[in-house]
Amino acid sequence: MSRRGRAVAFGCAALACAGLAASLAGGYRADLESQLGPLRPVVVARSRVPARTPLRPHEARTLLEVRRIPQRFAPLGALGAPEQAIGRAAVQPIPPGGYLLGPELREPGRGSQDRGPRLPARRKPVEISVTGADALAAAGGDPAGRPVDVIVTTEPGPGGGSGRTYVAAAGVTLLSLARAGGSGGADFGGPQSDSWTATLALTKTQALRLIQAQNFARQVRLITH
Repeated sequence: MSRRGRAVAFGCAALACAGLAASLAGGYRADLESQLGPLRPVVVARSRVPARTPLRPHEARTLLEVRRIPQRFAPLGALGAPEQAIGRAAVQPIPPGGYLLGPELREPGRGSQDRGPRLPARRKPVEISVTGADALAAAGGDPAGRPVDVIVTTEPGPGGGSGRTYVAAAGVTLLSLARAGGSGGADFGGPQSDSWTATLALTKTQALRLIQAQNFARQVRLITH
């Protein structure tokens, strides 16, 4: 076979491989959507997003990117396009890979009219794992900003009997609520988890108490006021 013939043959083989790869990728996406429902775009931080600094258009293009994930795993309030973040500032720094959530962004200069929950004085955002938050998420509207009580039920003691149920933190502000596994660690092939990640505005004392309580907890739930 001549050199030109070999070049043509290699070119045809490359086109065939590219077509096969595209077909396989399309089939995988269709199979994923059939199992988990439609995909939706969410905005994540490509690089660290600083706090209290309004994003300008070129920063939104360089610091942010769009990923498509199953809608059931998308956090509540997640932005769908980087343009939605322009002119708004993060309440707290957002690490690379973190979702941009509407309730955690604000428009500077609006004072008490800012939309979304704001951190009270001397409180920090703390993530905890909770269960049974489906009713709270489906109650209508974004639950972020609502005051909640954190209810802990402990495991039974070594001598038997029932665990203790008590209020570990009362009237704390819920900053965001998302189903666990929605940020890259989800097992897309498994059943939908009943575990949620709640971000709460807590004092240092409250945070330490909750972290300690989770070590001995059988169940942690949120109750709205």
